[in-house]
Amino acid sequence: MSFTENSKRPFVSGRTLRALWVLGLPTILEEAMHTAVSYIDTAMVGQIGAEASASVGLTSNVFWLLFGPLFAVSVALLAVISQAHGAGDLESVRKAPAQAMWAVIVLGTVETVFALSISPYLPAWMNGDPELYADASAYFAIVSSPMIFRSSSIIFGYVLRANHDSKTPMIINVTMNVINIVLNQLFIGNGTTFHLFGLDLYVPGMGWGVRGAALATTLSVVWCGCAMFYAVMKNPQTTLKGISLRPDLPMIRRSAKIAAPLAVERLVVSVGQVIFAAQVAGLGTIATASHSISLTVEQAFYIPGYGMQAATSTLVGNAVGKRDEEELRQVRRASLLTSVSLMSAMAVALFLFPHVLLSIFTPDQRIVELGSVLLRIVAVSEPLFAVLIVTEGVFMGLGETKAPVIIATLSVWIVRTGGTVLTIGLLGGGVEWAWICMVADNITRCALLNLWYFRGSWRKRAGFISQTTT
Repeated sequence: MSFTENSKRPFVSGRTLRALWVLGLPTILEEAMHTAVSYIDTAMVGQIGAEASASVGLTSNVFWLLFGPLFAVSVALLAVISQAHGAGDLESVRKAPAQAMWAVIVLGTVETVFALSISPYLPAWMNGDPELYADASAYFAIVSSPMIFRSSSIIFGYVLRANHDSKTPMIINVTMNVINIVLNQLFIGNGTTFHLFGLDLYVPGMGWGVRGAALATTLSVVWCGCAMFYAVMKNPQTTLKGISLRPDLPMIRRSAKIAAPLAVERLVVSVGQVIFAAQVAGLGTIATASHSISLTVEQAFYIPGYGMQAATSTLVGNAVGKRDEEELRQVRRASLLTSVSLMSAMAVALFLFPHVLLSIFTPDQRIVELGSVLLRIVAVSEPLFAVLIVTEGVFMGLGETKAPVIIATLSVWIVRTGGTVLTIGLLGGGVEWAWICMVADNITRCALLNLWYFRGSWRKRAGFISQTTT
């Protein structure tokens, strides 16, 4: 494309914004519903007491470690499929779901066995209080048991999004969350009476507490995994009917080249975050509960960024397939404009009203006071976090994972984990220092990843001709 043609395009085109919103809005709504259910989970468990909240939060970082390989494979498939769409390579588009099926089976099985084998020992490894061991171990084992269904929901969801279908994953995940809410009510508490139109409506409860919350999550995930597989089979672009189910070695090698660095990053980063969480757990039940609940509250405030990330990756992948660098730039600008604006506005609310938000989840004022300090610390970094999320999405669409892996690994281990070990483990600081280190990590990654983007070495590998990067 000539310089003259590029100069005629606006800084951010309405067409690109519309395409981004068409793909991104369903994912934003999906993330919002998922966060709402996470809020309800946390609030219902929080009513039991600080120990219950700490039990659920104690092993959460290890659980996210299990998501790493699933996320890596999903991103690789999204890059391969979206670039194939852009290049008009429909044969590769049709082959990809079969490779996704093998990833679901293999990863789901391996991760289930691994999770169940470590669940009895995990709370002690995480430096938790002994009174939390039984509930924390049971919670982790129960929610980790359906990993093959989680694999299906995550990997096949990305396959659908890469094929420009973000509405179906949204509908499935929203339905899953509704199921989770209903089951939470039935399993966690001892029953609740609702006053509706002058009538008293009693909803029974099993009173299973933390284990009830875990079971509700598990059953809803099983439904979601089955529904996502059914959706893939019904979509003519992704169905497994009529195509070879044999592993496609060239596609597997290409996907592995993208996924392997990302999987290593997720593993190394997650281990660093586990050490980070263990330092917090050593500060006691109140600090652990405040940390856990505050992380849950913060989830809602990066919904726009992560909601737009998959859409950004898909459209960037299409641009790479077309060899249209200006379109890539348009997508990046549109995503930055949207994500930074929304997350900045939401950060103001997070900074001004943390007490209100935290009071939803716990009646314990010690947790509310400490959590308010943590949320104000993280609120100031939300705009830069939005930039980080968008930039990660750009590199995912490019299939460029090595540089982000190196940057994330070094930053998490040196800034977040190393800083937390220093300030808490050696200098005796409080949980506030863990959050300061977390914010410093996000800012460091944002700065380094954008420096790498503007350096432009990825352009040659993406097949673009030499142009000035904007």
